[in-house]
Amino acid sequence: MTTLKGLVLAGGTGTRLRPITHTSAKQLVPLANKPILFYALESLAEAGVVEVGMIVGETRKEVMAAVGDGSDFGLKVTYIPQEQPLGLAHCVMIAKEFLGDSPFVMFLGDNLIKDGIVEFANSFREREPGVCAEILLARVPDPHRFGVAILDDDGHVKGLVEKPKVPPSDLALVGVYFFDTSVHKAVESIMPSARGELEITDAIQYLIDSGARVSSKQISGYWKDLGQPEALLEGNRLVLEDIEANTMGVVDELSVVEGRVIIEKGATILRSRLRGPAIIGRGSVLKDCFIGPFTSIGEDCLIEATEIENSILLAGTTVDGIQSLEGSVLGKQVTVRRRQARPIANRLVVGDHSIVEIA
Repeated sequence: MTTLKGLVLAGGTGTRLRPITHTSAKQLVPLANKPILFYALESLAEAGVVEVGMIVGETRKEVMAAVGDGSDFGLKVTYIPQEQPLGLAHCVMIAKEFLGDSPFVMFLGDNLIKDGIVEFANSFREREPGVCAEILLARVPDPHRFGVAILDDDGHVKGLVEKPKVPPSDLALVGVYFFDTSVHKAVESIMPSARGELEITDAIQYLIDSGARVSSKQISGYWKDLGQPEALLEGNRLVLEDIEANTMGVVDELSVVEGRVIIEKGATILRSRLRGPAIIGRGSVLKDCFIGPFTSIGEDCLIEATEIENSILLAGTTVDGIQSLEGSVLGKQVTVRRRQARPIANRLVVGDHSIVEIA
């Protein structure tokens, strides 16, 4: 079996997920209490990849602390610093020494592919002669937000357009790409785009224009670019759909747990009703609450006299006396509580890029 290396992109500033990413790497935002990045690493390991180069930026210390040497995933991880976010093709360029003569799969660390990449990795290993790259595609309702592919009748790529105002198709590039060594010449031959980045779409177009063949595969399962809060919630729902009930914490006799709920070790549930699928992180305490479906509560949270559903709460968050939270994403160490002092009015201390909706 042809050996594939992995190139995982875990840099970037996560501007679309602010304020969550003001103090945290976007790739470490959790889905069902597990960082997004970990799903990508598990997919690579499942596909037989062992050696992984990881592009890291200004959040490198946090990413490196979370991933370590990769052994927890069955991987060997080498960290490759990128001082500025200069584009996906630039990531390939600075990883050239690590990649060497090996074909590789490049995986954007904030993408979720539910069914993994095993079949696509095997397809690339067994590719036809002359095929130097394989891209994954998905049909999307808003292709102007993505790189878009134009295919011939055999499914080979004729052309690519990055975030077109008038999309030529609805086939968006998924954040997973397979390349052989010919991509290195391509990334060195292109010029920065109008936004000052070396675009991977331009590098692939260079390969096509040079007479190389680029194949494509369409994802039939779930794929999501998790760069926006709404997408995070959708990804969280998807992951929670597959969990199995497991109570490792303490649930008192006045509480009711319905459906598939994970209660992690050290969590305490008092006088509350939990309806799955949902997950409660270790060390969290819930009192007099209703936790509805598709909710992930991180570790060491305190939730009192509150109803929450279809939401993500990160570690150390407190919610007290709130009648109902739905479709919410709360960052680390956030406090949301009912105001007791007069006058009874809404009081907000809100940072940049926040969204507050009050009933």
